[in-house]
Amino acid sequence: MCVTLSYLKGESDIMSDHDLAINKLAAGGVPNRAQELAQLFPEALTDGKVDVEKLKLLLGEAVEESQERYGLSWPGKRNAIRLAQKQSTATLAPMADESVDWDTTKNLIIEGDNLEVLKLLQKSYYGQVKLIYIDPPYNTGKDFVYEDDFSEPTESYLKRSRQVDDGGFATSTNRETSGRFHSNWLNMMHARFMISRRLLTEDGVILVSINDVEVARVRMLLEEVFGEDNFLAQFVWVNEGNVDQQSKIKGIHEYIIAFSRSKSNFNNPSIIDPNIEESSKLFNSKIENSITKNGPANPPSRIDLPVGFPADFESGVIPPRMDKWPHVIDSIEIGGGTLTKPASVFSGWSSKRQLELFIANGLNPIVDSSGRQTSFHLTRTGAIYMTKERSGDQGHVVSVLRNMGTTKQASGQLASWDIDFSYPKPVYLIQYLLEIFIGDLKEAVVCDFFAGSGTTGEAVLRLNESKSKSISYLLVQIPEVTESGQSLSSLTRRRMVEAGRELSLKAKSSKRNFDGGFRAFRLGESNFKNWDADADALLAEDLEAFVNNINTNASDEGIVHEILLKAGIRQDTDLSTVNVAGVDVTLAFDGLFAVSANRTISQEFIDGLLALEPHVQQVYLLDSGFGDNDSLKVNARHQFAARRSDSDPDKDDALRTV
Repeated sequence: MCVTLSYLKGESDIMSDHDLAINKLAAGGVPNRAQELAQLFPEALTDGKVDVEKLKLLLGEAVEESQERYGLSWPGKRNAIRLAQKQSTATLAPMADESVDWDTTKNLIIEGDNLEVLKLLQKSYYGQVKLIYIDPPYNTGKDFVYEDDFSEPTESYLKRSRQVDDGGFATSTNRETSGRFHSNWLNMMHARFMISRRLLTEDGVILVSINDVEVARVRMLLEEVFGEDNFLAQFVWVNEGNVDQQSKIKGIHEYIIAFSRSKSNFNNPSIIDPNIEESSKLFNSKIENSITKNGPANPPSRIDLPVGFPADFESGVIPPRMDKWPHVIDSIEIGGGTLTKPASVFSGWSSKRQLELFIANGLNPIVDSSGRQTSFHLTRTGAIYMTKERSGDQGHVVSVLRNMGTTKQASGQLASWDIDFSYPKPVYLIQYLLEIFIGDLKEAVVCDFFAGSGTTGEAVLRLNESKSKSISYLLVQIPEVTESGQSLSSLTRRRMVEAGRELSLKAKSSKRNFDGGFRAFRLGESNFKNWDADADALLAEDLEAFVNNINTNASDEGIVHEILLKAGIRQDTDLSTVNVAGVDVTLAFDGLFAVSANRTISQEFIDGLLALEPHVQQVYLLDSGFGDNDSLKVNARHQFAARRSDSDPDKDDALRTV
């Protein structure tokens, strides 16, 4: 009987966070917080564990000892934090039959509880998502409240939490009479925010749509997870649809709260609010303003203008004057568009230091603190104007979003595709937000883990088609049953099929490349048996079961994709399949990475892998595929290791068994 050490530890080789962190072929990786602390404060670790009291001493005055402190607290908060840290035992099963252009697309739609999905995506998408937009349940008392334990089937959870009755029909859920009206909602959101922060790029942004019920608490929750210094904006979206409904005070707005992962890395948006008139000077390539400014903060002073100082007129003379600002001490004589003899002017100035620097720089343009080319010139009135070249990242984004469409209009659009969905966000609203926060990037990942009908996905496609971009979407939606009896996740896929088809035809007519497809996945049970390593006794039958640790209903396709997932390979990675000794092998990264679900591994198969061109650098195989042939496995490890440099720290892991 052959049992590898990894199984005696309760997990396979691919479950090792350390292995994943050093795997050069894996995209991203989740940092080990204890290891990070060890680098900063090695004295605070004892036997590999963090000594909290010693860490407090090392931090000194930076530690808040008082029991009373400002912050957001609620029942269940600690459990929500633990929940975010709990490892998922699920996997993402491919749904090729529900997908469009599987082999070429970069878009993803994942069906399942978003908390578990986010956990599974941490390794493959860590630090790689540019923008997260979510429109979560608003906690109205009628919202679907997500489960916190994937091990419990969704159907039983809904009944236990009274979200459906015995007949399977939806009911009100998070009522104020439960006593934990806000707490239940905060517990649901906290863990999801914690994980979503890890997915964002250093300059990434999260946008959260919300209404008056939870706006104050979600703002504080985001401050806690992302840091209050990383707050960007609290947009007000004016939604003027359905104003004829009766209420004491009719609300026609919602909020969209924006936080960055690191505000210092966030670049200024370059887009101008579409409500600004085209005649506005905001559309000019240059900004011109007089620097004459008198007042207590700008006491008058003399400026000596040298020969050659530029003017905006060809020739002329401005005689001395003392009756208006700026005072002209010497006559200003212009010829050929420049000052022909020295002259002096007297006034209060708004940018005196910059003007003096311009003169000292030989009348050549200077660069201001924002990186803009800045110069000065005289006008016919004797005033001195400052001209700045408008930078490419200079925009005009305002915090009130008007004329972005209404939910009523959005519902009408979906109805044209025979999709019944209440209160979808307008596509243009999300597309405008994408333009703000994606900027000039041609490629990026946009995630929406409360995907609903798929508005974010369609907005990404419309932005790509109109701006010739290649932004990809990552949508997650639980299979919640709608009022019409349909699965919401199936509606999401259907909408993306329709939107992709419509926009693909439009792009084709313009002869432009366009990705209108998507890969579909479903959250499901692992293809590998989960063994409790903390059990009191190691039963012989348990060990025997892990000689073959694969579930009986596991498919080769499911096994391969689970290995890719746990190895940190993104789900949008280009894959190819080759046949080696009669067995399919999946390749990634142009053949540098290989994985196979071969159940009976032979030397012929190993030789075939070694002969692949280009040379495979990382291989994952089933441990059970070697059976009792330990010598074959050991020799194979040596053969793959020999192809790596002796200085490569991953040399001995070139072949990993699962």
